[in-house]
Amino acid sequence: QVRLVESGGGLVQPGGSLGLSCAASGSSIFTIRTMGWFRQAPGKQREYVATITSTGSTNYADSVKGRFTISRDNAENTMYLQMDNLKPEDTAVYYCHLSGFWGQGTQVTVSS
Repeated sequence: QVRLVESGGGLVQPGGSLGLSCAASGSSIFTIRTMGWFRQAPGKQREYVATITSTGSTNYADSVKGRFTISRDNAENTMYLQMDNLKPEDTAVYYCHLSGFWGQGTQVTVSS
């Protein structure tokens, strides 16, 4: 079964940056499938953040466009999310998604 493990979350001040990673294992589909990042704040529904195709085409939610950058390294079976100019409203648990599978999430807290 495919396994996804997020890492890189933490506490950062507004305007700061964080880089998230999602390591995939247990399946060969990583290199041919679109992957994405989602996030969920307490009391809110999980929302779309960004996606990246197997060949590197990207899409972003309007709320993060221009601030976040999604990328992937197929050779390492890893997806990344570089988050710059973070805002308090970015506070959430960030989840990696691949073909119906989800990671356990990593907490990002943007606060002074």
